[in-house]
Amino acid sequence: MKSQVLICLLFCISVQAQVAPVFNRAPLRENPYTALPIGAIKPQGWLKEMLVRQKNGATGQLDKLYPLVMGPRNGWLGGDGDQWERGPYWIDGLLPLAYILQDTALIRKVKPWVEWSIKSQQPDGYFGPSKDYSPEPGVQRDNSHDWWPKMVMLKILQQYYMATGDQRVITLMTNYFRYQLKELPAHPLDHWSFWARFRSGDNLKEVYWLYNITGDKFLLDLADLLHKQTFDFTNAFLHSPLLSQVGSIHGVNLAQGMKEPILYYQQHPEQKYWDATVKGYTDLRRYDDMVMGLYGGDEDLHGNNPTGGSELCTAVEMMYTLETTLPVTGDVAYADRLERIAFNAMPTQITADFMDRQYFQQANQVMLTRHTRGFHVNHSGTDVCYGLLTGYACCTSNMHQGWPKFTQNLWYAGADKGVAALVYAPSELKTTLNGKQISFTEATNYPFEEQITFTYTGVNTAFPLSLRIPAWCKQAKIVVNGKTEQEPAGNQIVKVNRSWKKGDVVVLQLPMHLNNQRWYENSISVERGPLAYALKIGEEKKMVRITAADSIDYGNSFYEIRPTTPWNYALYATPENELSAHYTVVKGAVAAYPWEPEKAPITIKTKGRIIPSWQLYQEMAGPVPFSTIFQLELGQEQDIELIPYGCTHLRIAQFPVVNR
Repeated sequence: MKSQVLICLLFCISVQAQVAPVFNRAPLRENPYTALPIGAIKPQGWLKEMLVRQKNGATGQLDKLYPLVMGPRNGWLGGDGDQWERGPYWIDGLLPLAYILQDTALIRKVKPWVEWSIKSQQPDGYFGPSKDYSPEPGVQRDNSHDWWPKMVMLKILQQYYMATGDQRVITLMTNYFRYQLKELPAHPLDHWSFWARFRSGDNLKEVYWLYNITGDKFLLDLADLLHKQTFDFTNAFLHSPLLSQVGSIHGVNLAQGMKEPILYYQQHPEQKYWDATVKGYTDLRRYDDMVMGLYGGDEDLHGNNPTGGSELCTAVEMMYTLETTLPVTGDVAYADRLERIAFNAMPTQITADFMDRQYFQQANQVMLTRHTRGFHVNHSGTDVCYGLLTGYACCTSNMHQGWPKFTQNLWYAGADKGVAALVYAPSELKTTLNGKQISFTEATNYPFEEQITFTYTGVNTAFPLSLRIPAWCKQAKIVVNGKTEQEPAGNQIVKVNRSWKKGDVVVLQLPMHLNNQRWYENSISVERGPLAYALKIGEEKKMVRITAADSIDYGNSFYEIRPTTPWNYALYATPENELSAHYTVVKGAVAAYPWEPEKAPITIKTKGRIIPSWQLYQEMAGPVPFSTIFQLELGQEQDIELIPYGCTHLRIAQFPVVNR
């Protein structure tokens, strides 16, 4: 029996090469790029280490670490336990991780969830849990018919098809979407809960994906119906103060909903949908963003104060939205923002062993203790502490999708019959292009280093390789087989169009320059390339045991971290052309896992001034002093060190400014 299971698992892995990229069919607009099958992109270097840590950490063990929800009682396994989003959330990260790593043990964990979901489909097309149960502490046992959790499972099944080619997915989705078209008029998206109305862009994405495979016209009717019932993000971004009003929308709903206008644009290419997407991100930067690429949302939208919280679910969902938006638009801005979140926000909010996480992170984060802070929602003061269940358990379940999907979106297939490297990290690509096997290795320590080396290892064939030049890069250099071929300016995608031979080498150099950006209260950040830098603060870490009364909600323990060195520094106002004279960049070795304070591969040394009046408030950094304050009392000038934001636990990343 064991040998039969192994053969089946190996077969599921082997068939992934047979799945082709799915391009839009008429009347959907032709997009410049589309996703590659799962398994075509393999992580290398630090990114592979990240995924292996996920495998060995909570992602690979959540059924043991969180059995109350992820054990055999889960409704998505046919049990009487949790019937709602958390089980699908976990599998939405575990499944791509399993197939990217081709790990048979993880695939074995995934398969029961997939099999039960497929076999649960009823004659009318409905699938998933269908019975509500009485309340139970720590478990969501009602709203089993809610549209929202099924949207997560649709994402899972789509990924499963792209990894295995299992045709049962096509049958299930076809029948379920017919069910939706019939039932939504009587039971609209917000019939059971309001979540689906804001998050149905995920549903719409899978409707279009299935249409591109089957060509069934009813799917376009369903797409129109879903759009009609979805919260009107297009109008809200273009004509309302949604993004300038505190508390106007749930932060995660915003992260998921931002993809809906540009997705619908594929079917109805009206300029308003494109413009709404652009304006949405522009207004986020103006009213809500913080230096790590995320906005204040703790849980509702809460502006751009650097002590506001940003939820971990927001990070992974915004990454997925950007990964969805990028291939539709081909716009460099979305890739730049994706890297900003991935390389700054993501590494710091989850521990190095991938066992604990914060519910909220702060751009200025100087004390991680159990204490009520000025967030919209507080969960008994545990929100910034590192723990498995601190804050709220949705993030425990949902955090797993971030890095696997990031890996899956490093490369794309192009409408120009080529491939595109639009997001950078060490990786390997193997896919079929125009009927021929092509492959590249991408060797780099990016984002810590400026050079990315692509080595072609496939068969001899001609096609274009598209490369993104980030907006922060003033002038890149592309060297092919030792000869400089292009020196493009930033903020564009360029092509290397050639007849490729095994052993061809393309070196992309992206010079990184120091720069400052202005934020809340005119504070500044220090940035270099895709990385933001933050004050390195000494740490004292303490494990805190949780009482039995709180353990169901917050787990058995969590970690508090307190500062052991001063944090209340201001930086000097410095013109951009003088930054290199006042900030010294020190480069070190890049460790296998570089995202820790003592392993930071790059340190920036500069001078700072203590602001004595800037003290703790609610066990967090007090209000950041406005830059600049006339006659502000200052301490003596001191040497300080900045390290990459993603390497920190405690930090100041948005600094007040004083004059020299």
